[in-house]
This record gives sequence, C-alpha cells and structure tokens, in this order.
Amino acid sequence: MVIFSCSCRQLALRTGLLLAAVAASTGLLAQTAPAANALPQAPIRLIVPFTPGTGIDLIARTIGPKLSERLGRPVVVDNRAGASGNIGTEAVVRAAPNGSTLLVTVNTLVMNAGLYPQLPFDPVKDLTPVTLTSWGQLILVANPKTGFKTAGEMVAAARKAPGRINYGSPGVGTPHHLSMELFKATARVFVTHIPYRGTGPALTDLLGGQIEAMFLPIHVALPHVKSGRLVALGIGSDKRHPLLPELPTLAEAKAGNVSVDMWYGIFAPPGISPELVALFNREIRDILLSDEVRKAFQTQGMDPSGSTPGEFKNLVETDARRWAQLIKAQGITAN
Repeated sequence: MVIFSCSCRQLALRTGLLLAAVAASTGLLAQTAPAANALPQAPIRLIVPFTPGTGIDLIARTIGPKLSERLGRPVVVDNRAGASGNIGTEAVVRAAPNGSTLLVTVNTLVMNAGLYPQLPFDPVKDLTPVTLTSWGQLILVANPKTGFKTAGEMVAAARKAPGRINYGSPGVGTPHHLSMELFKATARVFVTHIPYRGTGPALTDLLGGQIEAMFLPIHVALPHVKSGRLVALGIGSDKRHPLLPELPTLAEAKAGNVSVDMWYGIFAPPGISPELVALFNREIRDILLSDEVRKAFQTQGMDPSGSTPGEFKNLVETDARRWAQLIKAQGITAN
C-alpha cells in the first residue's frame, strides 16, 4: 500500500492559484470549494482490483500523488487482487459514498458482469462512473513457425482445419480471451482456446511454439515483433497505432471488423453525490492532460483520455451489452 501526501504550504499556493483561475475562466469556484470541503479528512483510497505492476496499478500510482496535491488529502493505492477483479470491485461497491474510496479498473469489469451472473453485486449498475482515464490496444500475433503473415491467412487456415490452431490467453474472461472469441465469431472460424494463469506463461508458450497465436497488449508484443520472434497480424482497433503504423487493423486485413480496444477508468461507490463526482472528474481530467502522465501511460501502451461522467457511463453500458451478447452466444463460462 502506498500513501501520497502533499506539502501544505505548496498546496495552499497551488490551490489558490488554481481556484482563482477556475473562478475567472469558468465561474466554478463556488462549486469546487464546498465539494472539496465535504471530503473526509481520512486518506482517499484508490482501490486497484489487480496485482501491483499492471497497467491499472500504474494509473493509480501516477494519478495518486497529483490528486493528493490538488485535494489536500493523502491518497492510498490499495491493491485488492483476486477473483478476476471482483474482490476489489466489491470493496468499492460496499464502501461509504463519501469520496474516500474510488475504483481504478479496466473493461474486465463489464466482461465480469456477463461471466459471473451469480455475483452479489452488479459490476455495471452498482458503481458510479467518474471518468475514463485511457485506452489500450490489443494486437493479434502469431509464432513465425505458423507461416502466417496476415490475419487473413490465419482465417483461411482456420477454415481449412477447424480447431487445429491453438490460441492462448492469460485466463478465461480476460480481454485477451474475449477478444479472440469476438474475432472467431466475426470471422466465423473455430480455433482452440488454451487458458493460462497470467500473460507470462502464455507468452512463453507462444514464443516457444506450443500455441500458435493470441491477442497481446501492444507494448507487450512490440519488442518480440521487432526482434522477429512474433509476427503481428493485425490490430484490434478501428485505427492504426503510431507504434506500429504499418500494421493494418483487422478490418483492413480482411479478417472482420473487430475493435477490441481496452478502456481504463475510475468509478465511485453507488450513492455518491453529483458534486463529489464532478469534483473528482475535473481534477482527474486535468491531471490526464500533463506530459508526465502521458509519458508514464505510454510505457504501458496506454493513451490518456478523459471523459464526462455521462460519456463514461454510456461507454460502460454499451460495452457491457456487447460482451454479454458474445459471452452468451459463445457459451463462455468463468469455470
């Protein structure tokens, strides 16, 4: 657990300048001060429902100290891993809606809504969206021994020999897994899923040729693509990425219109006041604009991107419906 705090003198000066600027430009001073004063004096917890070192964890540890400076409260990063993120998520659902607890998570959240129908909470309905923080891309890669040069070639091979191609994932219900299931459904092919316990073991077997393909985050795949140990077949996005500008989208590769961009964002407990949601939204979106944050996020293959609470809510609900339909159609279970 990491606690971020701030210098009171620096905070007073910085906050005074910030609020003066806000008052002059937008007239929001009267809204911001009462909302900030309503926060408890106790540390604000950023609950990360996954282990340290993940992209979600980096978001929390990058935003945390800056949020502490802005709000004049210590900020704690609290990793509560387990059950595909459900343990940490439930802790936020059950937390007091007073602004002392926030959830930092990824779109696994909405996938879990379809995978775990017996959960004692609804991962989508029982949280309050605060803001989107970033996007991440997944690319389809293959071992060079397959001979695949494009996603179209993989599709053609899968149609000739259904089930013969094995693909890996870090586990059932992960974005990597469901992205390939969407690819399969869209391309109308069957390839066999080999689930692993984490990205590391799956990547090891992919490099060794024990499995033929998988979706990987672009920053994980990039060094192996550049070294020739993996072949990039297509990016699961609606646009190409600056890190691999020559890599076509899956639609361009004639392998189906598959966009599986991962979103990351921040949620609050149900029942939190609109004033506190607006406060966190403004502060975090300002933080996301800094070059320091952009550079830190890019090390994990993420592009900073904020939103209004309403925009984020619409994204979450739309994505939840999409993945629920896929999970039901493909008969995917968490067990």
